[in-house]
Amino acid sequence: MAGDLLPGTQLPSTAHLVTEFGVSNTTVQKALAVLKAEGYLTSRQGKGVYVRDRQPFRVEVGAYFPPTPGGYSYELLQVGEVPAPNEVAGALDIEAGDHVLLRRRLLRHGGRPVEIERSYYPLELAGGTELAASQRIPGGAHRVLADLGYDLQHFVDAVSSRMPTSEEVDLLALPDVPVIRQFRVAFSHDDRPVEVSVLIKGSHLYELMYRMPA
Repeated sequence: MAGDLLPGTQLPSTAHLVTEFGVSNTTVQKALAVLKAEGYLTSRQGKGVYVRDRQPFRVEVGAYFPPTPGGYSYELLQVGEVPAPNEVAGALDIEAGDHVLLRRRLLRHGGRPVEIERSYYPLELAGGTELAASQRIPGGAHRVLADLGYDLQHFVDAVSSRMPTSEEVDLLALPDVPVIRQFRVAFSHDDRPVEVSVLIKGSHLYELMYRMPA
């Protein structure tokens, strides 16, 4: 991770690592297995173990990524009305337990799962619109909000980390690593919150890139 071992560098033999670190052969094998699972190492049959030539996947912190061949794609997992979690209700300035519209999706890049998205909308805005339909939305949810007169002006992210749930491990095909959690509130005119999103991605091979206006 520090770059001391460059991509393509061959690791010392297992016997050498056992002697260098004063641990058992089993411990070394387990450590190598973890690093392979996390994408840092790769084995070459009959040659040894090497540092993998792979840079962290840099995720643009944008509002919407247009689907493209070999690029981003979306899998819609759930659409429906749900009671607003306390954190979401507070961000939308509604009562806890009031119903909101939930759209839950899996974002992929190059076919690989990179993010789980749960987006919540006030029913007074989203009810009866494309947002409530169980299908993909051309141009994304923010295009629908703009058509309704609620253009996105800015969003605020609160970023934290935690260990994943079993569902997140399965959907994102995660090794034993924490996830990055973004709690995003999107605002329209007059600082009105129109969308709250909870974005989950693996922490081991991903970077967040923000572009801020000058």
